[in-house]
This record gives sequence, C-alpha cells and structure tokens, in this order.
Amino acid sequence: MSSQEFNSFKITAISTASEAQCPAKYIHIYATHAKSRSSTLSHDAICTPSFIGFRNLMVILLIVANLRLVIENFMKYGVLIKLSGAEFRKDDIQMGLMLYFLIPVHLFVGYLIEMVASKYARSAEAFYKKHDKKEPILRAAWKWVAIAHTINSTLSLGIATGTVYFRIHHPMIGSLCQFHAAISWLKQLSYAFTNRDLRYAFIEGYSTPEIYNTCAYPRNITLSNLCYFWWAPTLVYQPVYPRSADFRFTFFLKRCGETIGLSIAIWFLTVQYAAPLLTNSLTALGSVDIPSILERLMKLSTISLIIWLAGFFALFQSFLNALAELLRFGDREFYTDWWNSISVGRYWRTWNKPVNSFMRRHVYTPLLAQGWKPSHASMVVFTFSAVMHELLVGVPTHNIIGVAFAGMMFQIPLVAMTAPLERMSGQASAIGNAIFWISFVLVGQPLCIMGYFLSWHIKFGELK
Repeated sequence: MSSQEFNSFKITAISTASEAQCPAKYIHIYATHAKSRSSTLSHDAICTPSFIGFRNLMVILLIVANLRLVIENFMKYGVLIKLSGAEFRKDDIQMGLMLYFLIPVHLFVGYLIEMVASKYARSAEAFYKKHDKKEPILRAAWKWVAIAHTINSTLSLGIATGTVYFRIHHPMIGSLCQFHAAISWLKQLSYAFTNRDLRYAFIEGYSTPEIYNTCAYPRNITLSNLCYFWWAPTLVYQPVYPRSADFRFTFFLKRCGETIGLSIAIWFLTVQYAAPLLTNSLTALGSVDIPSILERLMKLSTISLIIWLAGFFALFQSFLNALAELLRFGDREFYTDWWNSISVGRYWRTWNKPVNSFMRRHVYTPLLAQGWKPSHASMVVFTFSAVMHELLVGVPTHNIIGVAFAGMMFQIPLVAMTAPLERMSGQASAIGNAIFWISFVLVGQPLCIMGYFLSWHIKFGELK
C-alpha cells in the first residue's frame, strides 16, 4: 500500500471513529460492517460491475490459443505458401479474362433496349397530351421490351455459369467469374425493372422521388448514367444517387491498402491453415467417423470464422468504401451492426445491405403489393437466395450438390424460431445472439465448406 493510500485509509478510519464518538487513537474499533450490502456479481447488487477485465482476458486467451495453433501448424507443415502460380491453368486464366470483359456487355445490351423503349415512351407521352387520353397504349411494344430484357439477362447468367462449370477448373478463378456474373445479372434486373416503372410514370404523369428530378426519365437513358451504375457499389438502379462533397485521396488510399492487405491475409490463412485442416478431414469424412468429423468441424470453425470476418471487412468496409469514394457515392450503409443480431432474421437484414436492398425493392415489396403474405414473400426471397448461393458455390466447385441451397432454406425455420426474441430484451436478446452465432460459426459455414471440399476430392482429388 502506498503512503498516499495509507493516509487516505487513516483519514477514513479516524473520521469513522469520530462519528462513533470514540477517541481517534482507537482506530481498531470503527464499524467495518455498518450496513447491508450485496456481492458484486449478485442480481441484487446496487451497481452493475464492468467486465472489461474479463473481456481483456478473453482476448488474451484467444490470442494465446491461436498462437499455439500457428506454432503447431508450422511444426507440422512448414511453409505451404507458393508464389509460382503453377496451380493456375493457362486456359482457366484466359477464360476468366474473357468472361471479365464479356459479362458487362449484357448491361450495355440492356441500355440499347431501354434506349429504344424511351423513344416509344416519348411518342406515347406526346399522344396522351394531344388526345387527352390516359389509357395505356403500345402494349405490344412494352411486351417486346420485357421479352428482350428477359432473354438478355438469362443469356448473361446462363453463358457465364456454363463457361465456369465446363471450362474453368480452378475454383478460385471460377468463383470470381461467377460472382461477377451474378452481380452484373442483378444489376441488369434492377435496371430493367426500375426503368419500366419510370417509363410508365413518365407516360401517365405520375410523380417520382424528388431526388430523381435532376435526371428524370427519359434523360437518364444515357451511356454515362449506365456506366456510373455499372461501377457504383449498389445493386439497385436509380437515375440519381446521393453524392459526397469531394474526393478524399488519403481515405481512398487507406481503404485500398486495407483491401490488398486483407486479401493477402485471407489467401495466406486459406493455404497455410484451412487447406491442411480440410485435407486431414477427408479420412474421417470418407469413413463417416462422427466424433472425428465433429472435432474437425469445431477446429475448422475458428479459421473459417477468421477468414470470413476478414473477407467481410475487406469487401464491405474497405473495397466498397474505396469504390464509393472514387465515385463520390454518398450512401455508404453497406451493413449495420449484424454482430449484435438477436435473431437470424435481423442478421440477414443487416449484414449485406446491397443484396437486402435489392431483394426488398425488386422481390419482397412487389409480392406484398400483389397481396402476398409477408411470410410467403419471405419464403420466396430465401428460395431465390438459396438458388443464388448454390450457383455461387456449386458451379465454381463443379459440384451442384444442394448443400448451399439446403443451408439457405434451413434459415426459414430459424428465422421463424428466433423472430419472437426481437420483441424481447434482457436475457432473451443474449439467447438470440447466441443462437445466431452457433448456427453461423459451428453449423453453417464449416459444414458447407466440408461438404463441397469432400465432393471436390471425390470428383477430382484423392478420393476419386
């Protein structure tokens, strides 16, 4: 005890003794237990204690535990990183580059379709003004526009998917191409749906959101407008977007640095840690050794979560913010605090806002407008998402086995089970958050990864 603390203690003791009308020198008789008090961790404690110390302890234990795994991995395997590039086939690289440049062509085909439709829209609008009529005209033209968009978007996703599945062997190159194709396809759908409704509003004189006034239909049907949407960090088309005041070069460089650094970290963790762990799981998976599979599943959950969190930050915080800064795109709510989700439904609404905005605007809300029940509309949304997940995972790995599809469809009962927890507080919210993390960390991703890794090795690898 320091001298300052001792003096403070002595003063307190003397003052307590004085209150008890005892001589100051008799400090051993002051009342230590003068009132009823609860233990700090009891429910009836007056003040809730801070647990920052325990949080720091958990972080230290997590670092130490993972550092042990790093040392163990190095002792068993050495350095597995290779920079030769020999694992990539020349044909895969060539087909990947070809798809990278060909996939956006369908966006420009959609622009040509809308340019023709805008000319018909101008004619229809002039006809309405001249004849003072409000009944729809040119129905056949709008039908052909819809058919043209359907064919164009179907070919866009279909050609890319077929090329990835039959012509690109490496799953990483295939995944990049398939993701690019899916993003372009969703952008095509949004461009077509939005311009269709803008066209009808223009012809029939309905109002549109005020933000669109600076580039109202059909003035938005321009090549520059489409190119901005092509690169914009959103899947939802608008003629006009909120714009930031200026371009911050330092902010842009930081986000680019984060993207590059995290991408390298993901590659390193995948090759050095995840790949050996999955390879060692093949024997247990092949013999259906349940205890060993569970042990590998829990071991895989740690590294897969770290890789996923790094990927989330690299994409949604770093890359999309860098792209938004470059384009001065103003609305940067690419996610909200999904890690605090007290239900599975809230997680799906908050972790990937670009996809959630697309689904809400172009799938969920139109179904509600047609009289569908919210629960039925949600089932359609999850079914659509399940198909997309299977295409994004099964096609690049050349194994359409339905694991990703089943995993997404399993979210429907989980959403229903945890939905009541959103209306509760206290302990219920903690339970809901625990259910979300368990289903996400232990059951979801590791099981899906193991399923496709096993299928890959049955088809191409050691178990062929």
